Amino acid sequence: MAKSYKETLNDITTFIFDIDGVLTDSSVHVSQTGEMLRIMNIRDGFAMKAAIESGYNVCIISGGSNEGVRIRLQNLGISEIHLGSSDKVKTFKQYTEAYTINPEHVLYMGDDIPDYHVMQLVGLPTCPQDAVSEIKSISKYISHINGGKGAVREVIEQVMKVQGKWNTYFDGKHD
Repeated sequence: MAKSYKETLNDITTFIFDIDGVLTDSSVHVSQTGEMLRIMNIRDGFAMKAAIESGYNVCIISGGSNEGVRIRLQNLGISEIHLGSSDKVKTFKQYTEAYTINPEHVLYMGDDIPDYHVMQLVGLPTCPQDAVSEIKSISKYISHINGGKGAVREVIEQVMKVQGKWNTYFDGKHD
């Protein structure tokens, strides 16, 4: 019998996120020089940092390749940042094999067709509320929050709360 969404939260050791549409709201602001600027949610960043500091693996796999985004993610303590990935399944397999991560213990949040095949390989495929219908159809959990507006924070917080690590993280040293 397949585990329910809530039961699966207990098994999660690794979070993998797409960027555009998950960590951002899918908007791209284009400057006069052609630079593409994205807006990221501070609370998503806080949760990713909390997850890393609590012992979870956090990985980014994105087809986009913006160095400003890479710097932002590195500043949060994320070392596994795979930008410009044209084959997310290949990148996912290389990452999980390199770190001996069981795909059943991975929560992946994606929002669009490029995430479809990799999401079928993980234990907990999730998406923001505004993901495309094909992604919603294969997600075990659909956040009630849109991409770039705190959906990443929501799923991280749920996993950490179920595993008893969310409140422990706030023992006074993380203000």
